Amino acid sequence: MAKTTSPFGIDHAPGAAGPAARRVTSYDVALLAGVSQSAVSRCFKPGASVSKATYARVMKAAASLDYIPNAAARSLITRRSNMVAVLISNTSNLHYPEVLSALSQQIARHGKRVLLFSLVQESDVGRTLADVWQYQVDGAISVASLSDDQVVEFRRRGVPLVLLNRRTPGQVAHTVTCDQVEAARALVSRLAAAGHRQFALIEGPTDSIISQERRRGAWQRLTELGLPAPLVVTGQYDYASGGTGLRDAIRLLGRVPDAVICASDVMAIGCLDCARHELGLAVPGQLSVAGFDAVEPSNWLSYNLTTLRQPMEQMAAAAADLLVAQIDGRPTDAHPRLFSAQFIEGATARLAPLPPDMLAA
Repeated sequence: MAKTTSPFGIDHAPGAAGPAARRVTSYDVALLAGVSQSAVSRCFKPGASVSKATYARVMKAAASLDYIPNAAARSLITRRSNMVAVLISNTSNLHYPEVLSALSQQIARHGKRVLLFSLVQESDVGRTLADVWQYQVDGAISVASLSDDQVVEFRRRGVPLVLLNRRTPGQVAHTVTCDQVEAARALVSRLAAAGHRQFALIEGPTDSIISQERRRGAWQRLTELGLPAPLVVTGQYDYASGGTGLRDAIRLLGRVPDAVICASDVMAIGCLDCARHELGLAVPGQLSVAGFDAVEPSNWLSYNLTTLRQPMEQMAAAAADLLVAQIDGRPTDAHPRLFSAQFIEGATARLAPLPPDMLAA
């Protein structure tokens, strides 16, 4: 096999690997490009200031030497891992990959990478934090609820933290949230304006703060309108829960409710399929069905679900910007960043324009 030697005495054999092959360093690239080692580092640091001519020379030298920056070595110098922990739960929900994708893109925009900690249940977060501390992450974004004590532990360890779509009851933490209560209130208002009176709610797992806020908003608005309290059944954010929840609601009420509001689109799709294909109900003629999150299948022609979309791209960008500002030591405002949901009318619920007395609700 042919072997070549670099200008610095580094032997290269195509496909060669092993302890005898010395790793090419930024010093080698700097010598070949005729620039300083710090200039090489700047060329591989997103957002760093470097001239086009220098960048071109460094990239050409790096390519000829097959140079790959050593993230571990760079972290020893900068004392940063350039890794951000993302704690996220509810993996059975189709909204999960959308949230993770948005966060990954926005964190990468700052030259950092996601270290994912996936939770089956939000209550698992306590056991996961011991793993988070081991990786010396620069910061963390939690899409799972944290206790006051856990927030304090992040602060004690000097790990910047942002809560995405979560709040803490006592300790002040940086938060980026969608107004779930107001979204649920708006949904109930639109349904009530169309004449719906008996509601059923299929909520998510009992440890889901998002589900609790959506239920609270719906209950508040129904009470204000003088309508009967909704029948509430518990689901797991999955497809099966939608069908099971609808059957349970009909059994407990003794009749088909006027409207079913599901705490996630996945459950709403399960509810919709059960209503149409198992129970033979006309939707929205006999039953209105609505969900939350506007996941991709919700706008498929066979569903065209009435739902509410969270502005996840904007929320992820705000969370990433807020976290990086903390990591860089820049002043940050602890005031919560609050976003509004977008109403998607769809075709699975009877809706009416809001009357004047509801416009301010």
